[in-house]
Amino acid sequence: MFLKEFYDTQGNSIRIGAHQASSFAKEVAHDFNPLHDEDAKRFCVPGDLLFSLVLEKYGLSKNMHFIFSGMVGDGILLNFPDTDADQIDITDSQGKTYLQIQRSGEINHDQAMLETLIRDYVAFSGQNFPYVLVPLLEQENVMFNIDRPLVIYESMTLNMARVDVKNPQLQMLEPSMEVNGKRATAYLHFQIKADAEVVGSGFKKLAVSGLREYEAEPMKAFVDGYLARKHGYLDNLASA
Repeated sequence: MFLKEFYDTQGNSIRIGAHQASSFAKEVAHDFNPLHDEDAKRFCVPGDLLFSLVLEKYGLSKNMHFIFSGMVGDGILLNFPDTDADQIDITDSQGKTYLQIQRSGEINHDQAMLETLIRDYVAFSGQNFPYVLVPLLEQENVMFNIDRPLVIYESMTLNMARVDVKNPQLQMLEPSMEVNGKRATAYLHFQIKADAEVVGSGFKKLAVSGLREYEAEPMKAFVDGYLARKHGYLDNLASA
């Protein structure tokens, strides 16, 4: 699958370097979250890359729930166990858990279908900022600290009516947000269609920290800078 360039194998473990993780975020997901920059002080591997690796190895189950319990740093060796269990923990060599997967029901391992679903999902995910998250924040009259933005992927739930699909297409549904003091939780809903039939649905859960009162001009400047960086990178990539 196309994911091979974004990780290395070392024995029975997977190693994701900062450059590989950052390239996946920017070039596949079009996600320019500063946490995924190679030189970020708080660098972490995108949750979407971990999700993609899970689908590549374990296939698409009828019901899946992903809990992201730790931030994966540069070059951490991750254990993706060979198992048919309903619960799988992705851990490092010290036993620390970074991702928990709960699954049930039929499983589809078709690699072409999985690649289509992965590409659609991470493209949806990469558009969440600014196009979905900023309107939600404005609606709730809150914003994150633009000097130290912290938006974390907490979990994802996926439920399929059936997994014997060929060309799944993901469509965004109405998002929502709950604010509790300095913290907010965003729910980014989607459905999956195949040949015009809805075959699945799910949602991505994000945690937004360090909230303060919404200010239009600083947020606009932050978004403009984000988009300029994004378009500049992609333009350079296209002309390389």
